[in-house]
Amino acid sequence: MTKQTAYDTLRADAQATAVEPVAPERFDYEAFEDRESACLERCRAFRAAQSGILVHRRMRVGEVFSHLCRDMQSSLRLQLGGLQAGLEYENDCANFLEPWYGIGTIAGAFGAEYYWPEGQAPMVRPLFSCAREALSAPVRPVRDTPIGRHTLEMMRYFLDCTAGRLPISLTDTQSPFNTACQIVDINGLLLEMLDDPEPVRQLLLLIAELLAEFTREQLALLGRTAVFPGHGFASSRVFGGVGFSDDNLLMISETMYRRVNLPSVERLAGAWGGIAFHSCGDWSRKLRLVASFPGLVGVDGAFTAETDPCPNPTAPFAEVLPESGLVLNARLVGGAESATAAAAALWRPGLKLIAVTYCPSPREQAFAYERIHGLARIGS
Repeated sequence: MTKQTAYDTLRADAQATAVEPVAPERFDYEAFEDRESACLERCRAFRAAQSGILVHRRMRVGEVFSHLCRDMQSSLRLQLGGLQAGLEYENDCANFLEPWYGIGTIAGAFGAEYYWPEGQAPMVRPLFSCAREALSAPVRPVRDTPIGRHTLEMMRYFLDCTAGRLPISLTDTQSPFNTACQIVDINGLLLEMLDDPEPVRQLLLLIAELLAEFTREQLALLGRTAVFPGHGFASSRVFGGVGFSDDNLLMISETMYRRVNLPSVERLAGAWGGIAFHSCGDWSRKLRLVASFPGLVGVDGAFTAETDPCPNPTAPFAEVLPESGLVLNARLVGGAESATAAAAALWRPGLKLIAVTYCPSPREQAFAYERIHGLARIGS
């Protein structure tokens, strides 16, 4: 079995799996549909239960979340290669396609445009020095921006090439606060939150409205192919809530977050019928704050050294989340031994745990799958 190591700073994407591209006409749709059908039964039972474990072997293709996101054909073929390769691994949640196109989607409404560092994912540069400036700027619907148009075109391309037979996620959804830090210089924004917080609160609410509208447009396109929570979460057509990244939560106090940020999060929870929270790094000190969000259905975090240079400790999650009804999406990069050890440290009866594994071979995945499911049989 593969031994646990430290985070590999030389890898471009710690969670990536190398795959061979597959053309849409050569993809084995019948085999995938059979696998997804079996997964849907397990996901329905998990969603209805008060406690339980699912194991998801994620097939994240690194190039798709980097420079090749601008090439629809390459992105789709690589993702189909991931879905095809994933059929060799034991899994409770089917993998899915994602029309990913960077994380500046909503910033485009304020005039932000992508620039492309060599071999990297696209970036946006902040346009304003404070929220007041951003609120005074012209804003247009995301669908009318170059970034929004490309995202919707990619969605249509994926649907057309696969005849709508495969599950597809929304594009990567960033929180209003993360998005505000793409629009406004983060130093000025944080100072403004202290000195003059009301414009920041209003900007976050505006961003939430733009995001809710663009989400509705994506879902109208995706129809029954849509999976939830999407992006970095183990996702299913029978799950609920929309996942979003709120990494900059770590930058401010709980009091400030509740005063300035929470109204926009509540707006999205109402618009989406539920939210799921993600942050990179160790956000365990904000766990009780996040667990109190209205409409929260689940949270995501890194729990092994190979997943993140600063993974979460397991103890706070094992203490807070059991009996809460919230799903813990635990990312566990590494071999079977490190994945099962982290899952065992997290597991308590009453928890709803999805152990997201990245085992390097089907054999190791089968071992991890059985051992992690065994935790519920032993500990319940």
